[in-house]
Amino acid sequence: MSDFDAIDSLLDAVGPQAELPPCNVRRELRERARLSKAQVARALGVSPSTLSGWESGRDPAGEIRTKYAYLLDGLNAKLATELATETATETATESATETETESATESEAVPAAEQPVTSGTAATATPLSSPDLGQDGDEGGDGEDVELLVAPEPCVLCGRPAGQRVAGFAQHLTPADCRPTATGAPAAPPAGQPTGHTSKAPPRTTRPARATKGSTRATKGSMRATKGSKGPARHAFQEPSGPVDLIREAVQGALAKHRGDVDAATAVLVKRAIPDAMRLLDETRKGARYDVIAHPWIPDILKKQTARGADQIWEARPKWTRHELPPGRHQVTALDINGAYLSALKTHLPLGRLEHSTGPAHDRRRSGVHLITPPAWEHEAVLPNPIGQRDEPGPLWVTEPTLRLLLRLSGPNHQLCAPPQIHESYTSGATENLLEKFRIALKDARDTAIEQGDTVTLEYVKAMYSKFVSTMGESNYNRELYRPDWMHLIRSQAFANLWLKALKAHDEGLAVVRAMGTDELHVIGDWRRVFAEGRAVTEVKVKDTYTAGTDAAEHEGEGE
Repeated sequence: MSDFDAIDSLLDAVGPQAELPPCNVRRELRERARLSKAQVARALGVSPSTLSGWESGRDPAGEIRTKYAYLLDGLNAKLATELATETATETATESATETETESATESEAVPAAEQPVTSGTAATATPLSSPDLGQDGDEGGDGEDVELLVAPEPCVLCGRPAGQRVAGFAQHLTPADCRPTATGAPAAPPAGQPTGHTSKAPPRTTRPARATKGSTRATKGSMRATKGSKGPARHAFQEPSGPVDLIREAVQGALAKHRGDVDAATAVLVKRAIPDAMRLLDETRKGARYDVIAHPWIPDILKKQTARGADQIWEARPKWTRHELPPGRHQVTALDINGAYLSALKTHLPLGRLEHSTGPAHDRRRSGVHLITPPAWEHEAVLPNPIGQRDEPGPLWVTEPTLRLLLRLSGPNHQLCAPPQIHESYTSGATENLLEKFRIALKDARDTAIEQGDTVTLEYVKAMYSKFVSTMGESNYNRELYRPDWMHLIRSQAFANLWLKALKAHDEGLAVVRAMGTDELHVIGDWRRVFAEGRAVTEVKVKDTYTAGTDAAEHEGEGE
């Protein structure tokens, strides 16, 4: 094959891109079909955030574009067909109802002397083909005009004497009474065929409508109610009952696929934890006041300085060990803080584009990152420095949780340090509840899994929130959400939460021995009067115990 043949083959393989409707139409088609972003994203093999981008103006490319166009074309055709069917049905029903109303009104207008009266003969009205009138057991069924007869007349359906007229026709009100006689009572003729004495009402094959002005309007309302209900054609578009169901269904599906193999199911769920977390986030954001901006503009300080380097944000990770213990030998308890990152999802997160500002003012309605000169810390002997262990002095970029912690400690309630000096900031309007429904869904699933001894769900949920936090920055594992600002804020909130637990232990008379990372706190003393023991996110559990102090070997390596 020549070079030109290879090029021709390549050109042949590149077909025209599939046409996509405008982004607002894409969203409208999905919503009219009652499909969630999670359902569509799952079918296309992308994340809900990617789908949000397509519905906001971005366009997919390649094979996924063709699949998306195919889905939208199918939804458009299906919805158009359903709309045409419903419109035709409604038009036909309204037309029939109006005809029935006019005919019944005309029949009622005939003087009573002209109404046919029979005695022991066949019914004088055109028979009805529906044998189940009055099957709901109420007089008059759906509100038809019922007239009590002085002398019984033959039922238009079965020929036996009936004591009522419904819309001008003698008939029984219940199926139990409406049955053929055993002695030659005249049977009702076939539907649509007139009897020897035909009334002024035309033949009909449906239940007679109430002869009132409101009948047409009532029928239209009934049609609208029918269209609004979810019949079989709409069943596929029903939403799952809640975010926790997404977690439960994923676990059940993995266990079923691997025939109850717990290890295999857990491995698969942990591997797909990131896209599943994004799908759960999308589900919990339904009806939310704010949209999640997945790829905002980010200042250079939040970008990696080198390919394998770090950005300029300091997260204040605790890594502290007390140098001198109280005299004597002591029992030290290493406490494990449950669900540290899960609890840290409740933090003030910026909503819009980060805006630059200078000056010492701090607006608690906004959140972001700040260049500060931290205050001196004079309590290193008993408590860790709230900004962590720094090797270099001078200004540094910190997150909102770190700044708020320093401002709190410098306030009148604690007075442990001077206020930090703020030089400049990148902030946006913020809310503490942006991820709250997401956090609660994971927390509820975690609590249920612990209560039921469900290790598969527990490991799956832990992977979801930990990987969600760790990959929302510059990561090859999660390209659907690029929020390094959120990642730093959530992580530093976890560190701030641990520091506050250390402060609580110190204030309650416990000796703080070590604080490490997000979840490790070593103390001396009766810690159970300070912290609740258990596995809930508001509780702590014992990780280890050891002896330290005078004449006791130093406990090395714990919790590293």
